[in-house]
Amino acid sequence: MLNVQIDGVWMQFPRGTRLIEACAQANKFVPRYCYHAKLSSPGNCRMCLIEMGMPKMGPDRKPVLGTDGKPEIAWIPRPQISCAQDVAEGMAVRTDSPMVRDCRHGVMEFLLINHPLDCPICDQAGECRLQEFSVDHGTGGSRFLENKVKKPNNVEVGPRVTLDAERCILCTRCIRFMQEVAHDDVLGIVDRGSHSTIACHSDRKLDSNYSLNTVDICPVGALTSEDFRFKMRVWFLKETKSFCTSCATGCNTVIGSRENTIYRQTPRENNDVNSAWMCDYGRLNFHYLHSKDRLMEPVLKTKDGHEIATWEKAIARAATELKKYRGEEIGIIASGRMTNEELWLAKKLAEALGTTLHDIVPHFAEGDDILLSSDRNPNTRGAQLLGLASAIPGEHLGAIADGVRSGKIKALLVLGEDAVEAGIATDLLNLESLIATHILPNATTKLATVLLPGSGFAEKRGSMINGKGRLQRLNRAINPPGNARDDWEILRDLILAVTGHNGIYMIEDVFKQMAASVPQLANLSLSKIGDLGVQLPT
Repeated sequence: MLNVQIDGVWMQFPRGTRLIEACAQANKFVPRYCYHAKLSSPGNCRMCLIEMGMPKMGPDRKPVLGTDGKPEIAWIPRPQISCAQDVAEGMAVRTDSPMVRDCRHGVMEFLLINHPLDCPICDQAGECRLQEFSVDHGTGGSRFLENKVKKPNNVEVGPRVTLDAERCILCTRCIRFMQEVAHDDVLGIVDRGSHSTIACHSDRKLDSNYSLNTVDICPVGALTSEDFRFKMRVWFLKETKSFCTSCATGCNTVIGSRENTIYRQTPRENNDVNSAWMCDYGRLNFHYLHSKDRLMEPVLKTKDGHEIATWEKAIARAATELKKYRGEEIGIIASGRMTNEELWLAKKLAEALGTTLHDIVPHFAEGDDILLSSDRNPNTRGAQLLGLASAIPGEHLGAIADGVRSGKIKALLVLGEDAVEAGIATDLLNLESLIATHILPNATTKLATVLLPGSGFAEKRGSMINGKGRLQRLNRAINPPGNARDDWEILRDLILAVTGHNGIYMIEDVFKQMAASVPQLANLSLSKIGDLGVQLPT
């Protein structure tokens, strides 16, 4: 630990701490543009200038002590950047001296010389560091009389990213991210002086699966998301902490929604899962929640076709059909996209029906070495832990398909999956009872005798376990559309209708049941999971 004086107060910091981070830990925020804690520090924006000094040394090479018994400081007569400087023993820092304030005023004046005054139409308005720092550290006026330099605007640098070069302050965050994190060195600075601008290398596009992270870290409105551009003002958005369910990584996210509509997902920092990034595939994989084809009402198959029913009637019909059969006459196809609470209740329903023919459908695709997992199910580990899937997910699907084909299985319960894609194909017509839950129509829902509409990942609460064994918590950002219901409530009502036992009324009680029966979840609750999750014992 090193002793450092920050604005007259001596504090201790571990060796190797960046000076700008030490100031933040001392509640002395130093403004910055180019600095990002997860990237290298080029020190090119100069916004983080501070006044720095070191102890005066006597002839004996020992610090000269003042009347208060503390080392006297020899202040360096010029400002220093704090983003590329580590703390040192005896270092002293002034973050708000007259010289520091003058330096920040000067930096802001230079940055605003050619910056357009288009804040009313800029997507970054409301979360723009240039706006904030111009208020806190700007001069309030301009002495610049010449015409501003015009640069290219509305440039499609990639399929998902648009560049407005006039707003760019050349912090190089996007360049460093693509080099150091995405490992796709596609961006650079072209031209000189006031005409310098960000551009893609010739014959290249910013088409990486991580391109939208450059939008997140851009401190101004130079890089904007084509998906979010001009859609919604950020101050209208309700922000909900959650995580991505597009693969087994489980990147932590913030869901931005308004009036029951999701407008964007952005990464939330969690050093144990995704650092501060997420892939474009997962980030944009929420639009299906607002599909015009969403299933919103329970549907029963009749002699004349299909009819919309009440939930009470649909649950009673499903229970009646399931109770006609016992044991291996019933198969259950679950999903690795279900929460732990839903998987637990599905296992309880299987036990009540006396069947061991249950499994989840594996979904695999090409992953990468950054964040995207080849396992596209977000909760394979949860299904295995709770006993609904074996060590090899999908191992029992063949037996279920054979049972349906031979007629041994009379009733099939399909939870959030498409049994046709799972390999059962047209053999579903052999079934006497097919009960399905889903949020979108598919080949299975069209054949279902009872169709129960469920909720999407942003429409419910619950927990999942990512590919590395970390228990994380989903939070509800929006409500399910129409008459769709939370899946754990559907399963609870099915169990109640099949067994006649009393039900449970809160999802916290479902987790409490799991924690009492599963050793890895002992002493945990939904609230104890927290925003960053809990690593479970192997």
